[in-house]
Amino acid sequence: MEFHSCPRNHAREVPVAAGSVLCAGCVEQLERNLRTLPGLHQEGLHHILSTSRRRNPTKVSGSRRRDHLNISALDARNNILAILESWSGFVVEKLGAAAPGRSVPHLACFLILHLEWLTTQPPAAEFADEVESLQVESLRAIDPDSDDEHAPVIACVMDDCPGTINASPRTARTAGRGSISCSSGHSWEMRELLTIRHLMDRQRKDAA
Repeated sequence: MEFHSCPRNHAREVPVAAGSVLCAGCVEQLERNLRTLPGLHQEGLHHILSTSRRRNPTKVSGSRRRDHLNISALDARNNILAILESWSGFVVEKLGAAAPGRSVPHLACFLILHLEWLTTQPPAAEFADEVESLQVESLRAIDPDSDDEHAPVIACVMDDCPGTINASPRTARTAGRGSISCSSGHSWEMRELLTIRHLMDRQRKDAA
């Protein structure tokens, strides 16, 4: 009998599940990861405006407020939606299935429904890797113990503005609680962060 090993990186060779490209452990983990993504996507929303909820509510000493734009949480949420949409589109194209709704819960359920078929396809390992990466990225973005001081610096979203936006807590406190600004003086309220994200995405597309 011919022996096939799982294409994902294991410490040792693991035989694949019957009819699958992946081993049984990878298939089970992939399903668990897909089931967690809707919750992580929703949880990320609570961390975008970043006055984080501490894991230990009784701990007061040394706690920090995050009055800043959590770009990592925004990116993690956007990536979950984009990648689940992409793989759902793959299923729709190959199987002729009806397209699911464009929400993360609908997309995740759709992919779980077709998981048995997906794991028999050549890109099954890539699918499992991407879903696992989404989970890891989301967990890091919403981890209240992550290091705020290394928040990214991005170009201002206003046309022809040479300024940059520093999303660190210190910058947010300087600009005023609940707001974010660029080095040239443009300023936005935190409630406008979705508009900022839309403009940032447009800049990336224009650059591409």
